[in-house]
Amino acid sequence: MIAVIDIGTVTVRLAVAEVAGGRVLRMAKYSEICNLGVGVDATGLLDTDAIKRVYMTVASYVEAAKEAGTQAIVCTLTSAARDAKNAPDLGMALASLGLEPMIIPGEIEAALTFLGVAQDFSSRQILVADSGGGSTELALGNVTNNIINLPFIRSLDVGCRRVTDRFLSEGDIPTSAHLEAAHAFASRLMRDALATSEYQEAIRPEVLVATGGTATSLIAMNAQLEPYDPAFVHLRGISVEDVQKLEELLAKLPVEERAKLPGLQEKRAPVILGGTIVLFELMQATGFTTMIASESDLLFGLLITSAAVQEGRPSPVVWKPILKPLDKALGGPSKKPFKEK
Repeated sequence: MIAVIDIGTVTVRLAVAEVAGGRVLRMAKYSEICNLGVGVDATGLLDTDAIKRVYMTVASYVEAAKEAGTQAIVCTLTSAARDAKNAPDLGMALASLGLEPMIIPGEIEAALTFLGVAQDFSSRQILVADSGGGSTELALGNVTNNIINLPFIRSLDVGCRRVTDRFLSEGDIPTSAHLEAAHAFASRLMRDALATSEYQEAIRPEVLVATGGTATSLIAMNAQLEPYDPAFVHLRGISVEDVQKLEELLAKLPVEERAKLPGLQEKRAPVILGGTIVLFELMQATGFTTMIASESDLLFGLLITSAAVQEGRPSPVVWKPILKPLDKALGGPSKKPFKEK
């Protein structure tokens, strides 16, 4: 059993799983919206309260991994930690739990996510978009005979939290000018990335697959799905017309009304409009009229890679995770790295 913790800009997640033959066989997943990246785009700093929220969540995850009988644990951080000057403050807090936190580059994040998604698309040429809070990772290629071929890979500084903080208001109905600015920003980054020779000269993708909370929320909202059912969402598609309709609905509502929409997590309501704009512009830039959502995301790629390294096999991506024996992870907020207010 292996545990992986992914600390994103919006969400902190834990997966505990059995992995064999390069595939995830059984997995338990936990998720908590902690909004680590709030304000990072403007200040370049992680908020102290956000650091505390992440620390407390991760401490509970370490305990859950122990209770599940996990032998080793991996902890990674993505966009918000990449951007923040004070990311070492969070790193020291996580180290007090016995973890070895690793800030992974965007390109490695993209490759790991691609590896997870590709489990369901054997040998097919796919474009994978991992749209998160601070960044969107794009990876085009295929996995054939367990060999990854990725001729195009990019990490773009555009995500639901970044777009919200830069162009939209969390609470108020946005103006048309704010919406236009958000669209223009996302469109420019997407189109510039896809105009590169690496993308243009690669074999065209057969399908566009998106991971992340925005993509899965759009599927759930479109179906008015309550309660959330990952089996329903996984590998289900949504048309560009339906994405546009959902954006129009969200843009007319203040955040407290968005939070009441069926299929949407209440804590995701402040950033869902920004994320929807990002994915709409991705579909426009790629020309795909349908986007498929996948639950087999970065966590799956982390698990597969961690299992390979644990077994002494080469990492399937150009990166090696640090696996910490779980008996050395303390768990619980037993060491208090924060001063009480």
